Amino acid sequence: MSDPRPAADTPGGEPRFRRPASLTFEPAAAAEDTEHFFDLESISDPRELLARSTELATAFQAAADRAVEYQAMAAAQLADPRRFDRLPDAAIADRAAWTEDYARRMVAFGRHLIEGRVEE
Repeated sequence: MSDPRPAADTPGGEPRFRRPASLTFEPAAAAEDTEHFFDLESISDPRELLARSTELATAFQAAADRAVEYQAMAAAQLADPRRFDRLPDAAIADRAAWTEDYARRMVAFGRHLIEGRVEE
């Protein structure tokens, strides 16, 4: 897995931030009913099945991307040095089941997202 890094510098000299690479893991438990997944098994036309399954995959990916942004913002808030109860990167990593390096990257990404919201 490659390390996420800021993208090439923008013309203004500031680095552009990119979302840290996603973590992959084994799900805690498999779905109980693998035969019924959004009723896809009932679609017999392959064109319709492709369209519907693509639509679902896109929706899930968008939801996952948004959730990662909220994770990053929460990590940045928990690591904020202005907080009397701030958490070190290791504690954030432990709470989120991340590595400490990934937690540092998520904190940086979250700070970037928070700064962007203030400017808007």
